Amino acid sequence: MSRTISSIIPAIRTVEGGGFVVHRPFPTRLLMDFDPFLLLDEMGPVDYAPGEAKGAPDHPHRGFETVTYMLEGEFGHKDSAGHAGTLRPGDVQWMTAGAGVLHSEMPGEEFARRGGRVHGLQLWVNLPQRDKMIAPHYQEIPSAQIPVATSDDGKVRVKVIAGEALGVKAAIDTRTPILYQHFSLQPGAKIEHRVPRDFRVFAYGLSGTALHGPQAQPVRAQQMVIFKDDADTITLAAGDEPVEVLLFGGVPLKEPVVRYGPFVMNTEDEIRQAVADYQAGRMGAITH
Repeated sequence: MSRTISSIIPAIRTVEGGGFVVHRPFPTRLLMDFDPFLLLDEMGPVDYAPGEAKGAPDHPHRGFETVTYMLEGEFGHKDSAGHAGTLRPGDVQWMTAGAGVLHSEMPGEEFARRGGRVHGLQLWVNLPQRDKMIAPHYQEIPSAQIPVATSDDGKVRVKVIAGEALGVKAAIDTRTPILYQHFSLQPGAKIEHRVPRDFRVFAYGLSGTALHGPQAQPVRAQQMVIFKDDADTITLAAGDEPVEVLLFGGVPLKEPVVRYGPFVMNTEDEIRQAVADYQAGRMGAITH
């Protein structure tokens, strides 16, 4: 028995940051959140001419984690704690904003000068109430250090960003139990993938049309498929074309969620305090 499908949600095209295009399955008018996740943005794919690349200038976060996964292109990042680096294809940055941090995500100078394709994902993971005000920190994992597993027949490859797949465990530590896995299926491939019964699980199509669940429901790229919590495996398959699918899951926090832009807390008073702390400069400043 594998999990059946609850619903399929299309990603909505919108513009974020300094003007870069994202495709967003949630939050939208169709789906506000997916506890414990707050947001999923697919950045691009978009091709920039020389000098046109855009990003997200200095902005704050408090009360949750941002997970950036680059597929193509590159982004430089800096924060108010003096941390800086560059994300390149296949790299992952898991940033725990906690009590508050300012950061910027901008294309590198050389990439901005020459132009090119940008494609990536950003996931927001809610923090439980006990962790909302922990000190900010980063986990940055280059592509070569992210564990990869392959099925016995060689037709399924999975990059294990969080959780466990095909007997391989992720290198990233998470505050709560999380699955984040990138599946690549060759034509005709099929996999029964075990997931914990207490996880809420969804998948997001990156390319091709994947076949989901026991009914082999076709799901296209830039669509989100929500699974019911009715079994401890999910079925993924490919038809006559290769497919790329992201799988996400987590144990729901079942706590109050109060959102105001880049702040996600449990009460309105905590949101007002976050705004006051940001305006007073208590989240620091970025040195450029």
